[in-house]
Amino acid sequence: MVRLNEIRPGEVAVETPAQMDAGVYFIGRIRTPWTSRLDCPRQGRLDGPSCTIEVSAPWADGLDSIVEFERLEVLYWLHESRRDLVRQSPRSDGNARGVFSLRTPVRPNPIATSIVQLVKVEGSTLIVRGMDCLDGTPLIDLKPDRTLFNPLAPPQPGDFQVGDP
Repeated sequence: MVRLNEIRPGEVAVETPAQMDAGVYFIGRIRTPWTSRLDCPRQGRLDGPSCTIEVSAPWADGLDSIVEFERLEVLYWLHESRRDLVRQSPRSDGNARGVFSLRTPVRPNPIATSIVQLVKVEGSTLIVRGMDCLDGTPLIDLKPDRTLFNPLAPPQPGDFQVGDP
């Protein structure tokens, strides 16, 4: 069971740095049915509820031609997540693992990604399915799903080939 801000057996918290290294522009907000971290799903589902992504001015013009893609990668800031745990025990079994080996929202930089199904575009608002975040979550970026693209560069000598050890 998920509990807010607990430290489970085996988990390790660190003191976070006082100064940030970079800034991020939030380009909009995500609207979902979930207002509590305890109710929010752990993974989005493409057959889940419709959610909206509201892109703010001046970024709205960046949505031009987005309707050409059926799936999008959404990057967002998990604004209610802890940022100080470096080892976590997600199953509460006392077997802590490093944060970078987990898909946990509790991370030094709580950036999340979801692959969503684009349902409809209404001005600067996208209707999507597949989100797994709280209502009002800050939007960092939108990109076409990278699996829809083929690599641009031709193979180069030394590139890994299927069947290589």
